Amino acid sequence: MTEFVCAGCGAVLSAPLSQAALPAHAHQKWGNGVLLPVLMESGSYAVDPEPSGPPWRPWSEVGEEKAAARGVFAPVHTLSFGTPGAIAIAPGDVRGTDLIPERCGGYCCGLDGSDGPNLACARCGLAVATRIDDCSLWQAVWFAPDAVRGLPAGASTGTTADWDAQGRPATPPIDPSGAWSAQWAAAVGAGLAHLLAASGGRPVALPDGLMTDLFGCLLDASLPSGTPAKAVVPAGPGFPARNPDDCIFLVPKNPRTGEFWRAPGIKQSFPLPFDMWRHLVAPDERLMLPATGGLPDGVIRDDPPPMRPWELFRPDRSVFLYTLARIPEVRQPWLREIYDRVNDRGYAHCF
Repeated sequence: MTEFVCAGCGAVLSAPLSQAALPAHAHQKWGNGVLLPVLMESGSYAVDPEPSGPPWRPWSEVGEEKAAARGVFAPVHTLSFGTPGAIAIAPGDVRGTDLIPERCGGYCCGLDGSDGPNLACARCGLAVATRIDDCSLWQAVWFAPDAVRGLPAGASTGTTADWDAQGRPATPPIDPSGAWSAQWAAAVGAGLAHLLAASGGRPVALPDGLMTDLFGCLLDASLPSGTPAKAVVPAGPGFPARNPDDCIFLVPKNPRTGEFWRAPGIKQSFPLPFDMWRHLVAPDERLMLPATGGLPDGVIRDDPPPMRPWELFRPDRSVFLYTLARIPEVRQPWLREIYDRVNDRGYAHCF
C-alpha cells in the first residue's frame, strides 16, 4: 500500500492505495457530452509511464530519430516533453487539497485540465494535481509526478504480480443502453494494434463468436485473405500455450502491473485487460434452465434476454493510433500504410 504526500511540506494527499495497471481508456475521449464514470477503482492508483503536459513540440520539430528514441515510431501531431510518471487515482481518494479557482476551466460540463494543475496542497499551496471530470472524459485526479512522493502505508497486500483476479468485477462488452462499452472500444483498439503487428501482414484466422465480432471486420479490411493464416488462440492462466508455431496468442494483462502474460515458446501475442480476456476465453456459461429440468407448465420465464448491440463494433480510433505509433513494427511499409490511412480519415469510419 502507498500513501502519496506533498513533496513540498509532506502533508498527506491520498488514502492508502494499491497499485493497478493503467487502463487502456485512461486518456480516452468518448462520445459527445457523455458523462463517464470514475477511471480508477477506489483504493487503487496507476502510473502513466509516458511524459505528459507541457512543453509540447510538433513532430516536424522533433523528427523521426529523436521521436524513436522516445518510443514513438510514427508521426504524431505533437510530443509531450513533460515529466513522465503522472499518477491517476479516484477523486474520492484525494485528501488535503483545494481547488485553484483560476485553473478551473473546462470545455463543457466540468474540469478538463487544460489550464494545468488545478488542485493545490491545502497546507503549503503547492500545485500538486489535476482533477478531470468534464463530459466525454473519465473522471480522475492526476498527481504531478514531481509534486508528490509515495510512502509505504500499512501492510502490503503481497499481490503485486498475482494473476488471481477472480474477485474483480467483469466489464461487459455491451452497456445497458445496447451500445458497445467504451472500455472495450479502447482495449480492442490497443489490442488490434498489437495484433496487426504480430500478424506480419499475413491473413489471420479468428475463432467464432465475440472475437470475430470485435476484430473480424477490422482485420478483413486491413489484411489479405486466404491461406495459410495465423490462428488466434488463447493463452494465459489455465490456458497453456500449445502448438506455438504460426499462432498468435491472445494473452491477458496483469491486473496490477499491466505486464503481458508470457510463457516459454510464445513468440507472437497481443493483450487485453484480464477481465476482458477472461470474458472472451471463458465466458459465463450459466444455464438458462434449471439443471434438473424445465419450468412447470404455464410458467413463463421472465429473465431478460442477453444484451445485443444496436450497431457494429468500432474500436477507439485514437487509442489504436496512439498504441500503434509506439510499436516498432509500424515502421514496416505495409503497417505504416494502415497507420497513415486511419490517421488521415479523421472522424470518418476507419475501416
